[in-house]
Amino acid sequence: MILNDLHPQALRIAAALRARGDTIAVADGATGGLIAAGLLTVPGALDFFVGGGVVYSLRARDVLFYLPREAYRGMRGASEDYALLQARAIRDNFGAEWGIAESGSVGGSTHPSGAPAGRSVAAVVGPEGFEQTALLETSREDRIANMEAFTRNAFALLESAVRVGV
Repeated sequence: MILNDLHPQALRIAAALRARGDTIAVADGATGGLIAAGLLTVPGALDFFVGGGVVYSLRARDVLFYLPREAYRGMRGASEDYALLQARAIRDNFGAEWGIAESGSVGGSTHPSGAPAGRSVAAVVGPEGFEQTALLETSREDRIANMEAFTRNAFALLESAVRVGV
């Protein structure tokens, strides 16, 4: 099960965040809540996890990010600029030091922006202007396998970012 696989990584991420007294907010997209669920496998996650949500519709985007529609002008889903905007917004709206967002196309249906199935961009933003993204292209239509791959990609990016100790 993916949560069992993510748990050791979540423990390392939690230790890094706790060591600095930092918190994180999560905007799951095509990952469907798996990023947040993975972090919440850590006992006492309330120390570092302040909240987030699954951003799977325009309504969810409007509520969680509270940005004007103009903020997205010229952006497409499953792109670096879109994922970074979401990571910044979720961090800022939840008052955390770190934000992570994932935007992707898991397959099985047509993505609203036309992104190909199997494409995901994870973005992490942190203190002192830290921003990093990770693109993943599986080229598969397998929805469940893509959700897992997208989550693992986001977790790898997050672990790398918080362990650097910006």
